[in-house]
Amino acid sequence: MGGCLCTEKVEPVGREDVARSPNRGDEFDGPVKGRSCTDVIGIILLVAFTVGLFVLVGICIKNGDINRVIYGYDNCANICGHVTPPEEDPQFACKGANYTTKKYLLIKEAGKLIYNPKNVNKECVEDCSAYPEYRKFLHRCIPKKSSEVVNSFFSKTGFKDFFHEVSEDLHLAWKELVYLALIALGLSLFTLFALRFFAGIMIWVILVGSTGMGVIGTIYAWVVWRQKKMEQSQSEIDDRLVKTYLAYAIITTVVTVVIFFVVIVMRKRIKLVAELFSEAGKALTKMPLLIFEPLLTFVALFIVIALWMYFAIWIESSGILTYHQPSFYYKKSFAMKFTRWYNLMGVFWMTQFVIGCQHMVIAGSVATWFFTRNKEDMESPILTSAYNLVRYHLGSVCLGSFFIALIQLIRAILKRVEDVLSDPQNDVTKCLFKCCQCCLYCFEKCLAYLTRNAYIEICIYGNNFCESGQQAFKVLVNNALRVAAINSIGDFVLFLNKVLVVLATFFIGTFLLENREGIQHMWVLLSMAGIFAYFIAHCFMTVYEMVIDTIFICFCEDCEMNDGMSKPYFMSKNLMEFVQNSQKVLRVGDNSPSNTPTTDIQLKNSDD
Repeated sequence: MGGCLCTEKVEPVGREDVARSPNRGDEFDGPVKGRSCTDVIGIILLVAFTVGLFVLVGICIKNGDINRVIYGYDNCANICGHVTPPEEDPQFACKGANYTTKKYLLIKEAGKLIYNPKNVNKECVEDCSAYPEYRKFLHRCIPKKSSEVVNSFFSKTGFKDFFHEVSEDLHLAWKELVYLALIALGLSLFTLFALRFFAGIMIWVILVGSTGMGVIGTIYAWVVWRQKKMEQSQSEIDDRLVKTYLAYAIITTVVTVVIFFVVIVMRKRIKLVAELFSEAGKALTKMPLLIFEPLLTFVALFIVIALWMYFAIWIESSGILTYHQPSFYYKKSFAMKFTRWYNLMGVFWMTQFVIGCQHMVIAGSVATWFFTRNKEDMESPILTSAYNLVRYHLGSVCLGSFFIALIQLIRAILKRVEDVLSDPQNDVTKCLFKCCQCCLYCFEKCLAYLTRNAYIEICIYGNNFCESGQQAFKVLVNNALRVAAINSIGDFVLFLNKVLVVLATFFIGTFLLENREGIQHMWVLLSMAGIFAYFIAHCFMTVYEMVIDTIFICFCEDCEMNDGMSKPYFMSKNLMEFVQNSQKVLRVGDNSPSNTPTTDIQLKNSDD
């Protein structure tokens, strides 16, 4: 873990050290080079957490069998299509059969085709064709009758709760989820390159496309909901489908209306947005490999999510064999139930860690570009930034990502508590849970934004996470009007780009999954596809987000350290003009003479 291997005890040069220097503008020539390891405790926490995760998952693997989820088991816990070892306990004497020729699980009640939840028998059979009322599906014999019977079948195959049913859906539709992830990847790559070379046109495409996609998705959701409702089916699966389309119709309606009105308000500022992206494009022109950096992030995220899903299936397959008339089942211990949440915390933390590493590499590279007067003299800024991350600042990323993941876990636990404890008739309780979720969501977004800016300060001065977070907070507060004038415009357009990718992926996923037979919780799969698409789009759009945010922080630090005359600014004239033009359009400004540079100030920059 690179940061712990550092031997130099050089103290980072902080912002206040540069400010006290009599020739601070001349002496500060870019991100500090004398660095020391920061936040080693973060690496220790991550290593300890990872060891604990493998121990807990190991317990689940020892007491589990993934074939229980894939193939199912009969009343005696014998797995269909496999040789099941016997138990020493005499009460489980019927366990231990060779079912290599009986590969399909059949469920019925005492030989009848009636599905009574209180008296269900499960048995392994050689071929479903021997039962005229059944057909083959996913190593099961599914009734050919109505979807109501199919729903009863799926409810009694051992998946007695939501987690089990979702595990079955994932096994059934994992290929579709992979296809949707690849679609999101392609759309994200296309929009990223288009923003680089055709910023003005692409911004209009994003604005119009996100609004148009929202309108199309809204109309489609309402039409399908109307059709499904008119069918008046009594099955639980169809009822879930109707509710799913109703929920998504309402959500897309609200999102589309909000986007439409915001676009109307922002229409006069499109030129400023194009100029902002053009300025960010200068950095990407000097460091074109930054555009491909999200590919590494995508691969890392894919590995993290794949491991999480693999661990989740093992966790759901685990349990202690228990008898409950008329059959055996696998009861989970407290440790196994706890592992579910531990595994969830793991995917939250590792996801934020991977994204945080990308933030650090981009921020370090752009900061080097900004504070270099002769841009041709830069020597491998990307490699230098990555080296500083691995050797000195991995602990800071571990710590910053941990705080965000902890808030996400609290939100997930709160949601679970709401589902278990809340009374459907108690509006007060529902309102309290919604308020708590809203507050936690806002806090998470603010924390993520502050953490991202703290990473930028770390890249510039090499301080630890807490000190950099405090400095970033001061910069943002002291330049609140500039945040509104600069960052808000570009961040909004980039957010709409993410929305466009998610809506397109979601819309395509609806067609892929709607006719996929046997899916019980389509909304879960669509939500997962939307989350994957958002993370993928976020990884790529973060390039521009971090470039813009880093330029903004460097701009503020440049104004603080230099005066533009005896100590020339590092910023380009175009950047300064953009800042002043954006303030005029937004009708905001900062009257502080020490913080507001003018275009008449003498600049020394090779980009002019």
